[in-house]
Amino acid sequence: MDLREKKTKRNITNAFLQLRAQKPLERITIKELAGLAEISKATFYLHYHDIYDLSDTLEKEIIQDILDGLPHADSVLSDTSQFFRELIIAFHAQQHLIEILFSGSRANILPYNIEQGIRQHIFQRNPDLRDDAAFNTRLTYQILGCYYAYTENRHLFGEKQVLDALDQIMQTMMVSPTT
Repeated sequence: MDLREKKTKRNITNAFLQLRAQKPLERITIKELAGLAEISKATFYLHYHDIYDLSDTLEKEIIQDILDGLPHADSVLSDTSQFFRELIIAFHAQQHLIEILFSGSRANILPYNIEQGIRQHIFQRNPDLRDDAAFNTRLTYQILGCYYAYTENRHLFGEKQVLDALDQIMQTMMVSPTT
């Protein structure tokens, strides 16, 4: 990608984030985005099919950044407390963008896709767990529960207290495979 293309994509992204912080995705038009990014509508369409394609691309980048921020993803099988602490830290590192991109109608996409990414990682190394109902149910419960418990309570009690509470919960609820 040449320098002009990088600059154009950066302008599109910045304009989109600015608009998305102010209004729902469904109310953003290509015309206003192009105007704010100082590009033509045709230039936008060279890079993206529509506003949803742009949003989806940015969402996938954030999700991948979160997954890449889990240096010990395999620890979900052995040290759930450490794993979920790392997961919350990875969420927190992207919090500003998460609040913009995953608000409104897009709110449930993030935890679901994080769960799917972690699940895929685990199944690559442990394919036998794919059919373990107890393991899969606990994993979903823990990932989604951890995410929602953190996001709903961090403003009320502070991040440290919520992380400590989640630590205690995860220590009592191992996600390891059934034997």
